[in-house]
Amino acid sequence: MKNVGGIDKILRIIVGIVLIAGVFVLPDVLNPWGWIGVVPLLTGLFNFCPMYPLLGINTSKK
Repeated sequence: MKNVGGIDKILRIIVGIVLIAGVFVLPDVLNPWGWIGVVPLLTGLFNFCPMYPLLGINTSKK
């Protein structure tokens, strides 16, 4: 079931890539935060966020 779409998906992918890239560019500053970027990247790529059903949110078109 898809619940992530449109701008939400694009922003998740961009934020994920930027955070992960930050681990390699600024390892001393972004090391712990960078690996958290895997979460928005994967939720953007798979079009599913496990928190959305709990919060009653759906940004994908029906």
